[in-house]
Amino acid sequence: MFLLQRGRERTTPIGALHRAIMRWGEAERTSSRLAIQRWVDGVAYVDVQARTFAEYWNRQNSAALSADGPLWVVLGDSTAQGLGASSPLHGYVGQVLNALRRKGTPWRVLNLSRSGAQTRHVLDDQLPLLDGLAPALVTCGIGSNDILATPPKRLRDHLRQVIDGLPSSSVVMDLTVPDRLWRVGGAVSPYVAGINQLISSTATSRGLPVAEVSRYARPPWRGMLAQDAFHPNNLGYRRHADALLAALPAGVLKP
Repeated sequence: MFLLQRGRERTTPIGALHRAIMRWGEAERTSSRLAIQRWVDGVAYVDVQARTFAEYWNRQNSAALSADGPLWVVLGDSTAQGLGASSPLHGYVGQVLNALRRKGTPWRVLNLSRSGAQTRHVLDDQLPLLDGLAPALVTCGIGSNDILATPPKRLRDHLRQVIDGLPSSSVVMDLTVPDRLWRVGGAVSPYVAGINQLISSTATSRGLPVAEVSRYARPPWRGMLAQDAFHPNNLGYRRHADALLAALPAGVLKP
């Protein structure tokens, strides 16, 4: 992550924004300023998680590669990292891993996801890491970070390329539809729904199951979001986990 240098202190751009908002909010403690402060506090908290959760998964990945048992490889963005949850294992990856292990099989997980990842990062950085591996399961949930950052045609092309590049042991996850989550949510909801149709049709044409997160993670959002009002919390990730568990091939769930 790009870092700013400030004397001996190193901080991220979000950290710098957090300090600026804190100073602004202290100037006059109106309810609107305090609300913005609380939101920026949440954003800064999740920004710290991005580093600590990545460190956790890097350690777990090293252990997974030297262990025995069926291998699950995770591709994706910050939701696969579990940002917003109380710990990495309370994200959907941790919750699904726990469910798989309860069946008595010593599943191991290789989490190749990265916070902030877009479809191009899966294509360029994550998919190539599958070379030489023989995973029993691959899951991929990507595209949310592209919605406002990638031109529509390019996003559709990238999604097709990602799905076409997945092994036959894969499950594709669709995207949560904002549905008035923010003011912009209502505007982009039809676009995201169209992207989900593309994900479903492209995956189905390859015979890959689709985890319909859009069906399981729906409003009302109250109590489902982390402090940044964007990422899911533990309960929100429960919905993601339920969607993925429902889409897993029957053979994966057998003890």
